[in-house]
This record gives sequence, C-alpha cells and structure tokens, in this order.
Amino acid sequence: MNKTIRIGKIYTMKSYKNISRTKLSCRQEPESNPPQGQNPQAGCQIKFGMTEGKLPPLSFQRKLESNPPQGRNPQTECRRQKPAKKLLSLYIHWPFCLSKCPYCDFFSKAGSKIDEEKIITGYLSDLDYYHDLTSERQIDTIFFGGGTPSLLKAKNIEKLIDHTAKLWPTSPNIEISLEANPNSNHPQMFQDLKQAGINRLSLGVQALNEKDLKFLGRSHGLSEALQAIEEIKSCFDNHSIDLIYARPAQKQQDWAQELKQTVSFGLTHISLYQLTIEPGTLFYKQNIRPLAEQAAAKLYEFTYNFLQDSGYRRYEVSNFAKSGKECRHNQAYWHGQDYIGIGQGAHGRLRLGQEAYAFTHPRKKELLTPLERAEELLIMGLRVPEGINKKAFADQCGLDFDNFINQQHAAKLEQLGLIINRKDHLHLTPKGFLLLDKIIEELAI
Repeated sequence: MNKTIRIGKIYTMKSYKNISRTKLSCRQEPESNPPQGQNPQAGCQIKFGMTEGKLPPLSFQRKLESNPPQGRNPQTECRRQKPAKKLLSLYIHWPFCLSKCPYCDFFSKAGSKIDEEKIITGYLSDLDYYHDLTSERQIDTIFFGGGTPSLLKAKNIEKLIDHTAKLWPTSPNIEISLEANPNSNHPQMFQDLKQAGINRLSLGVQALNEKDLKFLGRSHGLSEALQAIEEIKSCFDNHSIDLIYARPAQKQQDWAQELKQTVSFGLTHISLYQLTIEPGTLFYKQNIRPLAEQAAAKLYEFTYNFLQDSGYRRYEVSNFAKSGKECRHNQAYWHGQDYIGIGQGAHGRLRLGQEAYAFTHPRKKELLTPLERAEELLIMGLRVPEGINKKAFADQCGLDFDNFINQQHAAKLEQLGLIINRKDHLHLTPKGFLLLDKIIEELAI
C-alpha cells in the first residue's frame, strides 16, 4: 500500500436507497453490461434502502376497534402475541416520483399514471410471503422510502402498517419512518401521515436557497420547505431533514449559513449527503462536476465540528442526531441485522437457519457465501463510529474478522492514524472517516 492515501469521496448519497446487485463484493470485477442506473465503477459503494415518536402507532388498533373480527380482542391483540427473540426491520419502497431529480441514480419512476391499489395489493401479498419465513421475529422498525412515498394515499400507508401488525408482533416503541417532499400533494398530508401511524418523518429539503434548489431539480421552493418544516415539527416528535453538500463551487461560508439555519429549526435528526455524479443521471450527461475532493473533505470536517458543537452527534458517516433520536431502522443495516424489502427496487437480508440470503423483488432468494456476507458487514460496519464488533461479525458470517481483513494493510492504516484495531473492535478515527471508501478497499484486498 502506498504511504500516501489519496482522499476518496465519501459515499453518502441518500443512505443506500436500493442495491444494484443481489450480492455485492469488494473484490468483484465491474460488469460489462451493468443494470440500468448502476455504476460499474462504484466498487464498494452500495445503496441500501432505507428510514420515533413517544408512543407506538395505534392506527391498526383503531381499525380493529371499529370492526373487530369474531373471537379477537382488539385491545390486547398485539400485546398477547408471543414475544419474538429476534428483531426484524421492514423497508417498503415506493419508487414513484412526480419528476426525476438530475442527481438521482436510485431506482425510481417519474409519472402519475399508476394503479396504486393494485400495487398495494401486491405489497400485502409480499408481506404474507415474508411472514411465512419469519413468523417468530418481532418487527422493530418500518421505513417507507422511495421514490416519493409521501405520494401514497394515507389510507394505503395505514393498510400496510395494519397488515404488518397483524402478521408479526411489534416492538412497544416501534419506529415507523417515512420520507416526504416539502410540496405536499394535499393540504393535510403530514397530519394524515401521523394519523396513519407514521411517527418519524424525514423531509427531503436538500438545499436552503432558491438557486440551489433549482439547480438540484427540486420541485419545491424555499418557502414551501420552511412551511413543511414547521408542519412536521407540529405533527411529530421525531423528525429529520436531508441536505446535499459539495455542490459545484459551494463556499464554506454559504454552507455554514445553511447549517446555522438548519440547527435553528430544532429538528432531532440531520442527514447530510455529499453530491456525487453517477453515470446514467442527467448531471452526468450534462458533465456537471461536483466540488473538488479536497474542498468537499474540508466541508465535511467543518460540518462535523459545527454539528457536534450544536448538540448533534455523528452516529454514522452521513447522519447526525440528538441523543436518543438516531434512526433505528438505518442502524439495523449498519449493524448487520435482518430486514425485509417490499416493492420494486427493494431488497432484503435474512438469516434463515445457518445461512444468509439476499432477497430482491419479486421474492427472489439467493444464498450469500460467508465471504460475500463478510464483505457487506465490513462495508456497512465501518460507517459507524463504534465500528465492527469482531464477535458479532463472526456470529453473522461465520468468519473470523482478523483472518478476513488484510492485516498488513490494517497495521499501516493504524500507523497512519486512520483506524483503531483492538482485540474486540475495529473502528475508524475522525481522520479515517474522510477516507472511508479507501480504507474499506485496503482492508478487503
């Protein structure tokens, strides 16, 4: 390994919305004909689909009370279910958008001509299928992602939550998140979403000035964004905002002003994603160039320090939260826990018996080798400050962590002050977070 490691881009565009390959590997060669929207040069980059409130959602209880099936007690139905030993997360993907953003390379479809009821019926059937595989599990988090899931009718969101709660036992403090755009498709959208059972709302603002909102192709303006922020604060106790940084020619003083304004909102969670230009996107076709890597790294360091001083802890490379307001759903991905993916573009990871499987739509199951699973755990685990628990790693993939990684490279990385490698854990240093993708590459070689 070279003594000097080049700053590499931090793969932070929207917390892994979907995965292009059924299985991913740090060692695999680029495909000659990658699926549409996939970047064959991405290497270790993966995009997982992904994500509070004081009380668990009660929408399914309200529905049962109005028309309880014979022989069932709607007041105690969920509490009487046998407690599960293992937690499970559920990702529900709604791939439809009003328009395609020029930077977006996630699986999504623009347009309004869809048969929503037919699609929801298919989702309900998929839930039945996955329940047959995981009936002894307990649903801990649900995340509606996209696309633009706030375009879904609230009654259909409630229907999916209700059906999930009827199939599985749920955690008393279940987290149910939904991603929304500021320009609602009806006046009472946020109140309706809360009534449907959503208790954590993530708002895709992306920028806090008109010029950059237009550049990013957002369909909302600044006034709509500010109004939506006030509405979600009044409706939810747990809320998040998404912003994109490292925009072309972005100055630190301008970004600092946006961060100050963001902190002033008093939201509980902030997600900040570095702009990357991926093949297949409009920005790529237009030859748009993001901020230079060194300048982007300086913005990231400034952001980290500013948010830490403002009471937001970095609990993942792109995510900052007030104490206790971390997104549990996304933590399930980073810690290698099992999750189900529903909808076109979604995927899941389940351990069934002694084997790990990758699931993709529609109901496709593929066995993951211990090496493939180990590489996934490495990629995801290094994104969090606590890093990788070596015992948990072995339990999840069957391989010894110290034998799996390149020890020579690990020693060099530790010498450079980029990682800390202990008997039971390996994690990045603050300096190492700036070189996340490069460190993963070095450890996996």
